[in-house]
Order: sequence, then C-alpha cells, then structure tokens
Amino acid sequence: MKDLIPTETIVSKILVIREQKVMLDRDLAGLYGVETKVLNQAVKRNLKRFPLEFMFQLNQAEKRELVTNCDRFQILKHSSSLPYAFTEHGIAMLSSILNSDKAININILIIKAFIALRKAMLNYGKLAEKVDVLEKKYDTQFNVIFEAIEHMFKLEANPKKIGFVRDKN
Repeated sequence: MKDLIPTETIVSKILVIREQKVMLDRDLAGLYGVETKVLNQAVKRNLKRFPLEFMFQLNQAEKRELVTNCDRFQILKHSSSLPYAFTEHGIAMLSSILNSDKAININILIIKAFIALRKAMLNYGKLAEKVDVLEKKYDTQFNVIFEAIEHMFKLEANPKKIGFVRDKN
C-alpha cells in the first residue's frame, strides 16, 4: 500500500492529553476527508464501541489550553462544541464504523504512526539512560579535577616565601 500521507504529518497531529497520546476529531476528519460533524455523528451512532479508554471529550479548560498552545486550533476558540480525543484504540475502532477504503487505509497509516512514535519514545528512553550513565561517570571525573584545582588555589593562598631565613640568634 502506497502511503497517502507522510508519517510525519500524522505524528505531528498526535497530542498528549490526560497523559494519553490522542488525536482530535477534527484532525482525524481531515485525514479521512470528511467533515468533523460527520465523523462525530458516526461515532455517536456507535457509542458502545467507544469506552472512555478509546475516546473522551475535552473539557473547557483543556480546550482553552489547546487553543492557547497550538496556533492550528485557533478555529476552536469561538466554537461552542468541545472536541473529542481518540486514543490509538479508538482510532482503530473508527475503521469499523467508517466503512470506506480510504478510512481503512488512513487508519493503517495512523496506527503505523503511533507505532513509530512508540519506538521513538523507547529509543529516547534508552538514550536518556546512556546520558545519565555518562553524566555520572564524568561527574566523578570532573569532581577529581575540581578538587585538584581547589587544592592548587589553597596552595597559592599560602605561598612559601622565597629567600633566606635568618636565624633569630
């Protein structure tokens, strides 16, 4: 299957809300090529398929934060409706209610994007661990250097006098 949409485009639409990676109804509708209200109507006709772990509606504070932090959501600023957020499982469930070939193909691409994001996060975690190990290793080495420099400054603070010392006899 030829990728219709670059993975980067899909990944850029994945947000973290309530400590979950989600995509908003308007972004999904755009990818599927339907209006947001059409997507939401299809979901409402099949609400039993979407428990809270699959989909939730943003509250007013979350919507306000979204509009404040992301320029592409300015259009939501004056909207009276609150957007829906779909988790990876909710997006997978969408393919069962949106029965078009395009929806199925887009869903496959979105799931692949979530998988790629998960792999990147895993690699990021491994990289962070390596950086921590290096920091600890070099912190120890730098402490030795700093102690040596500190010792040198102490020696300079009490320099030995140069010259002859006369006996007091």
